[in-house]
Amino acid sequence: MKKTRRRYLALQLDSGEMFTSTELLEAIWAAVLRLYGEYGASQTDLVLINYNAEKKLATIHVSHTAVDMIRTALASVTRINNKPVALRVIRVSGTIKTLHRKIEHQCK
Repeated sequence: MKKTRRRYLALQLDSGEMFTSTELLEAIWAAVLRLYGEYGASQTDLVLINYNAEKKLATIHVSHTAVDMIRTALASVTRINNKPVALRVIRVSGTIKTLHRKIEHQCK
């Protein structure tokens, strides 16, 4: 059996509101399901790794073949619980260690 390759995405939430990790993940899954259906969503292997509500940063990992699908779905998220929000992909990396290092370097 082949090992699945993953990509880690760092997300920035642009909103004046605060959201829980559950609300964020449900909104992302709803967007993926709306655009690609259940079969397409099953191909993404989407998992929320961490979420910092104060900094409004989140890290997710997806299958390497589904990065474009996820980026499209994230762009379609405009509201979470009827509160306006925009999700931006800051960085994409093959390892979580490199992703965190690039984000820290970018913020300095």
